[in-house]
Amino acid sequence: MRQKILGFFVMFLAAVSYGQTSRYIYETSVNPDSINLVSMKTERTFLDIKGNRSVFISENKMKRDSLFASFKSEVKENNKKEEKNFSKQEGRKHIEPTFFDYFITKNIQEQKVYFYDKVAGKPIYYQEDRPLKWEITHSIEKQNGYSAQKAVASFGGRVWTAWFTKEIAISDGPYKFSGLPGLIVKLEDDKGDYKFDLVKKIIVNNAFEEPISADAKQSTRINFHGDKAALDLEFNKNRGSLTGSSGGGNMNFGGGRHGGGMGGGGMHRGMGGEGNGFPTQTANIENLRFNNSISENPIELK
Repeated sequence: MRQKILGFFVMFLAAVSYGQTSRYIYETSVNPDSINLVSMKTERTFLDIKGNRSVFISENKMKRDSLFASFKSEVKENNKKEEKNFSKQEGRKHIEPTFFDYFITKNIQEQKVYFYDKVAGKPIYYQEDRPLKWEITHSIEKQNGYSAQKAVASFGGRVWTAWFTKEIAISDGPYKFSGLPGLIVKLEDDKGDYKFDLVKKIIVNNAFEEPISADAKQSTRINFHGDKAALDLEFNKNRGSLTGSSGGGNMNFGGGRHGGGMGGGGMHRGMGGEGNGFPTQTANIENLRFNNSISENPIELK
């Protein structure tokens, strides 16, 4: 009897831990304009780790995508009623801008990195093809409450300095950065435009997971912007034909840029494909554009 109880307890703990996500929260500072002198903007970004998978996403993007996913679910249940009321509901919700209007997943063990975006309702992604080449120094300092070691790497036209701690034996970090013998607790570039500081870790049960579309388009890093432009052009042509055939009505079935499929072993489970016939109101959240666009000072310069 005692062995049965012990066995049940072990299985219970395993089930609980399986549903838990370790969230490492970074205070992230960004210089929105590399030419003009402006104040740094800050937002929180999350590194969610579950098993051997991780996802990097900003808090503001997660809030927006969670709101959109919730609304799509409501529309399925209450079709016309929710469609009519959405504009008023959305207007009462204040969604903060983000400099990270995409998300990144990693297979930590295999050191595979995937970048996900969305354009005109179509998820698109690529696998990062540039491995990070870290130069680990002998410098050890206290950084954000941890004993950390310094490492330097060139990536995307910037020189990055990372401080990693072996106290957290996870070879991962914010954005696309990983591959060190410990978690990155501080990261900044040589131009002073981007800075990530680990502030705390929390355990999240039933963390929001980005929707995955089965028809996500796989691209390459080199062709990514060209493929996005092609998708946008195709969407505008289809929208024009729909508008014409409906006598000038607005029939936007797409919406937005973001979300994405996991392809290649990503972490987040799917919610089915796009193009489910939701009208313009459904696309309102995904179609939001922010004035402080990351394009003015992208994290990758080349």
